[in-house]
Amino acid sequence: MMWPLFVCAILSVAVMIERTVVLGRAATSGQELAERVRLMLEQGQDKPALEASQQAGGPVAALLADAIRNRNLPYEKLEKKLEERALIEMPKLTERLNILDTIITISPLLGLLGTVTGMIAAFHIVGDPSASNAPAAITGGVAEALIATATGLTIAIVTLVGYNYLGEKVKRVIASMELSSTQVLNVLATRSEVSALIHETAPTRD
Repeated sequence: MMWPLFVCAILSVAVMIERTVVLGRAATSGQELAERVRLMLEQGQDKPALEASQQAGGPVAALLADAIRNRNLPYEKLEKKLEERALIEMPKLTERLNILDTIITISPLLGLLGTVTGMIAAFHIVGDPSASNAPAAITGGVAEALIATATGLTIAIVTLVGYNYLGEKVKRVIASMELSSTQVLNVLATRSEVSALIHETAPTRD
């Protein structure tokens, strides 16, 4: 069972490193981009704001780009459009986290299975009449078998810590997405209201 446990450990470390890099980049770049885009929209620089969002990449950038592209829609329709985009982007944040969840569950079980099979093999020595040092062999076999359980538990504990840490990072990115979309929606709504007010108060020509 040590080979499957070794595979679990490698997978766990690889997924945790990859997700930490991806989610960390998404959280940091998303906050900076949202502030920059908001300022550009307030200044009426719609095209540069759209280009910045399209070039940045990531869930926050995708939301911002969708908002700018559909800025002429009514507020309610634009809000629904962004909700749809958020539903598309959010599963990307939790990619491969199910692997960690599976490793957390299966590692202790693999370790326990390794211990049980190891103890069975050790106690087979008792039935072997040619075994002259049976007690020592049984003790050593049981000690080696328990290593499998210890390894499985260690992998599960470390993976659980990483899984919870990444879960918090996902929540932060989602919160950043919600804040960014709300800020852009408010800017676009304010612009629309100002434009409508100017149109209403503009003098008409006979």
